[in-house]
Amino acid sequence: MPRYYFHVREGGVLGKDPKGTKFANLDDAYDYAVKAAREVIAEVGLANDVIDVTRFEITAEDGTVLREVLFRSAVQLD
Repeated sequence: MPRYYFHVREGGVLGKDPKGTKFANLDDAYDYAVKAAREVIAEVGLANDVIDVTRFEITAEDGTVLREVLFRSAVQLD
């Protein structure tokens, strides 16, 4: 099973995921990132704080960015 890394882009800073997580495919990794983004948004909202994180960058083991999950696209506001 391939290992995917979920780096976090916060402002101009990239926080790297040092361990990654194994998933059967990229679609499963993407679904995981969307769920995680929703959880971060909920936690920050409950704390009445500001979300500085803009996205997850899902990468392969060699560092290639495979997909991005924008936090603003993880929830519907309408």
